[in-house]
Amino acid sequence: MFNYEQVYHITGHCPPQIDLAFYPITKSLTFDDCKKKRYIMSVAIKGNAVKVHYTGRLTDGTVFDSSSNREPLGFVLGDGNMIKGFDAAVNGMAIGEMKSVTIPSVEAYGEKRDDMLLDIPMDQVPANIKPEIGMELSLQNQAGQPMPVKVVHVDKEKIVLDANHPLAGEDLIFDITLVEIG
Repeated sequence: MFNYEQVYHITGHCPPQIDLAFYPITKSLTFDDCKKKRYIMSVAIKGNAVKVHYTGRLTDGTVFDSSSNREPLGFVLGDGNMIKGFDAAVNGMAIGEMKSVTIPSVEAYGEKRDDMLLDIPMDQVPANIKPEIGMELSLQNQAGQPMPVKVVHVDKEKIVLDANHPLAGEDLIFDITLVEIG
C-alpha cells in the first residue's frame, strides 16, 4: 500500500490509484490534486525509456551502489543494457512505485566462472608492476577494450588474475523507485 503523501513528496508525482479511465498525468499536480482526483498512471513496459532511483545492497547489507546523491538512472527497459533481474523488476512498475527485490546471481552478474581466472607467467608481467593479492589491474580484451581484473594469487612462477565481474556469484538486493517513464 502506498503512503500517498510520502510518494508525492519523494517523486513529485501522484501515486497510481484505481480509476475507470486511463490517462497519463500531463501537468504538475499538488498533493491536494492527488487527494481530490483519482488517477491511474501508465506502467513501465519493454521499450519505454525510464528513470529510477535505486540502492543496491549485498545480502549482508553492504551498499555497493546508489543513485541517492545523483541523478536517477535512465535506461530503455528491455534493451539488454541492464542486468536481467533489474530489468524484470522495473517492468510493470508505475511512476512513484517503490519496491525491494532480491535478484539471484544468475539474473545479475552470473556465477563466478573458473574460466575467468587467468594464469600469467611472472616473466610476462611488466617490470613496473609489483603484483600483490587484491591489486586491481586492467587488461585489454580482443576488441581492445579495457577489462578490469583482480590479482588473486602470486608466487615466483605466476600470478592469477580474476576477470569475473566483482559482483559475480552475489545475490543482490535493490530498493527501486520509478521516477519517470519517458
